[in-house]
Amino acid sequence: MKLKEEPYDVGVVVGRFQVASLHWAHRDLIQQVCDRHDKVLVFIGLAPIRNSQGNPLDYEARKQMVLAEFPNVTVGYIDDSWSDRLWSRNFDREVRKNLTPSQSVCVYGGRDGFISRYHGTLPTREFEQESYVSGTEMRKEIASRSTKATPEFREGVIWATFNRWDTTYPTVDIACFNEDGSKVLLGRKPEETEFRFPGGFIDPSDSSAEAAARREMGEETSASITDPEYVASLVVDDWRYKGEPDGIMTFLFRAKLLHGPLEAGDDLAEIRWFPADGLYKRDIVPTHHPLIEALGLAWA
Repeated sequence: MKLKEEPYDVGVVVGRFQVASLHWAHRDLIQQVCDRHDKVLVFIGLAPIRNSQGNPLDYEARKQMVLAEFPNVTVGYIDDSWSDRLWSRNFDREVRKNLTPSQSVCVYGGRDGFISRYHGTLPTREFEQESYVSGTEMRKEIASRSTKATPEFREGVIWATFNRWDTTYPTVDIACFNEDGSKVLLGRKPEETEFRFPGGFIDPSDSSAEAAARREMGEETSASITDPEYVASLVVDDWRYKGEPDGIMTFLFRAKLLHGPLEAGDDLAEIRWFPADGLYKRDIVPTHHPLIEALGLAWA
């Protein structure tokens, strides 16, 4: 990298630094700015979500990583924003908080960095980089490695798990009726004796809960159904989440069968028609009893 000499008093670097260690492009950028300025500010981008694949590290971890190699810089953070223009105004304000009235400032960035989206009033300079380093690819490479059998690794996993937001996982359940509504289609898992409504987790690829209902119905019964009609949303007392802060909320839909053939698939071992108004509690998994009642079906 090569930078022209600049007359500015303070140099500013902006980055996300979502890596396990600063890579050569980070070090080169910060070092060259330090070589040209007595005062250097490093602003770390702070996302509104935490512990995601794109944002696995919190601010403090990244701050300490920068300071470990560049102890004389001043590190701060700048919140992400939905608007580049709003972000730029907030960034300018945060930078000026760290300046005296007589100090001038220049903001530095690398290729494919934030400068092309910056709409503020501060002067900027962009590095000419011979190659591009992808933090995303570095994180993927780390994730593909085998589990580390060290206390430090296990401590990191425990810390990250306890410092994410509690999660409610959305699912769908589908009450599929025959043409006259006298029967409802239920399925049984291989390890169970009771039956349940077909359904499953909503995937990120699903365009809507209704689309998830159609997909799950097809995967578990091979059936095509009419447009799913929303009935209710309910918290599911799932045994897998006993004692956990996370949980499941299901979106219950009703529909009618369009055509088959009906065949158990995915994680169902058997599917069977039951009389809609003659269900026995002993035949239905207890976690689906509230779904039966939400549909207004009568127990036998």
